[in-house]
Amino acid sequence: MSRLDLHIEPGERVLLLGASGAGKSTLMHALAGVLGDAEDGDETGSLLIDGRRAAEARGRVGLVLQDPDSQVVLARVGDDVAFGCENLAVPRAEIWPRVRRALAEVGLDLPLDHPTSRLSGGQKQRLALAGVLAMQPGLLLLDEPTANLDPAGVIDVRDAVVRSLDQSGATFVVIEHRVEVWQDIVDRVIVLDAAGGVLADGATREILSSQAERLAQAGVWVPALPPRFPTRHPIGHPQTLLRAEALAVGRVPFGRRTASVIADAITLDVRAGTATVLTGPNGAGKSTLALTLAGLLAPAGGALRASDGFAAGINPQPHRWRSKQLLTRIGTVFQDPEHQFLAATVRDDLLIGPRALGLSPAEQTSRVDELMRRLRLDHLADANPFTLSGGEKRRMSVATVLATRPRLLVLDEPTFGQDSRTWQELLILLAELLDEGIALIAVTHDAQFVSALADEEYRLGLPDPITLATGAL
Repeated sequence: MSRLDLHIEPGERVLLLGASGAGKSTLMHALAGVLGDAEDGDETGSLLIDGRRAAEARGRVGLVLQDPDSQVVLARVGDDVAFGCENLAVPRAEIWPRVRRALAEVGLDLPLDHPTSRLSGGQKQRLALAGVLAMQPGLLLLDEPTANLDPAGVIDVRDAVVRSLDQSGATFVVIEHRVEVWQDIVDRVIVLDAAGGVLADGATREILSSQAERLAQAGVWVPALPPRFPTRHPIGHPQTLLRAEALAVGRVPFGRRTASVIADAITLDVRAGTATVLTGPNGAGKSTLALTLAGLLAPAGGALRASDGFAAGINPQPHRWRSKQLLTRIGTVFQDPEHQFLAATVRDDLLIGPRALGLSPAEQTSRVDELMRRLRLDHLADANPFTLSGGEKRRMSVATVLATRPRLLVLDEPTFGQDSRTWQELLILLAELLDEGIALIAVTHDAQFVSALADEEYRLGLPDPITLATGAL
């Protein structure tokens, strides 16, 4: 982020847009006064909040980060929401009514003593927002606050934010790739240029209509110009790789607690060349089911077996496979991309899998260079993975799995943080792999992803989280 010159008036509601990696999250961290000091990088110019340096105005600013995991501080839901208020020295008698009100506003209907370790990614997003709303900040900053939420949750969170803003009159800046969620709520759109500075700035309707083509070319999701879906060429008579029969999946045990079953009676076939998507509300067990199908969690009940051709002489139960046996069979992209980063640079991280397979140096380089090019990571080859933007981290986590060319891909929220260009390029790559016979399981709330790629959809629901809908789309 560089050459940026902006003035935001008190009470304005701003939608901050730009291509993946343009510096949107960096600007949000700067506004919140948490960007770091001279040891963390170079800084020029000035940034003032109410006439003061941002670091001196932290009590006036509430920030919801792109990664909700990084904002979970305490072990219980109620304590976590109260944490910010306590740090602002809000009177105790006022804190808990604020906590309960904020949890109700964001639709997180859980006991105050519910363990934060047992929340889904979407529930953590709601928790982080509740903590910030309870602080009643004068400047509210949200970095992709609805990215991992189910469709109903997106509306709940947006409406909760609007109610809070209407009551407080706070200034509001939100980053969201999916413009349609906020376009009727904000009065101004600012688009950052990936090369530095501002690409567009003005009234919402004017910017989105008069500059639609220009913004779309820069990767902005313009509602009037949706991205094109890739062309699919399904294979005939696809081979079954995995079969789940009356499968039950359970929560990961917490301390000494007994794991509880959260989804059961699931029956499905995972077939070569087909895309199976898992959808449903937050907390329904989608990620846990995906990890079970990937062989990373043991089933809580029922049966999950690999076909003879897929197992190729080893134990047919995927959860008993060793890491090297999984390497070319099943590749998993976790909901949090940072859980997959192991090396100091992007290139070295992508090379880990090919090296473990014993590929020649030439083949290792060829695979990694091609993936970095296709996923717009080549200019970041020597960067530390943890310094990438959220969208770049997601594409890198996908690349680490593709580098070993497994026959089954299990992807949890694969399109998180993507602009319209990187979204389309990622889907084109996945469509090509499906046409080559790779199987895909994806957990997603992205309706366009489902429309573009899904052959079968399994919708998990609460409180009876079994398969609600299946079949070719």
